Amino acid sequence: MNAENQNAATAEQGQDERGRRKTRVGVVVSDKGDKTVVVKVERRFAHALYGKQVTRSKKYHAHDEQNEYHVGDTVRITETRPLSKLKRWRVSELIERAR
Repeated sequence: MNAENQNAATAEQGQDERGRRKTRVGVVVSDKGDKTVVVKVERRFAHALYGKQVTRSKKYHAHDEQNEYHVGDTVRITETRPLSKLKRWRVSELIERAR
């Protein structure tokens, strides 16, 4: 019986880890598409050999249902099911409006 309880506990734990969605914070660089924004996310890390801080960026197409986000806005995006060929992220919240 103890082994069954452990298996059930690890199955629930795996479900929690799988259910957790990735989030990223970035700046909207394009709002031309209908219900879509392009968000640029920057990450910083130390170079493996030289230790210098390096910045890398990546653009994500994110779903914006009400077309409420515009270029320059800082937003949080959350991973979601595929919505189209390129969209796998959804805008979850506005962090800062563009000035």
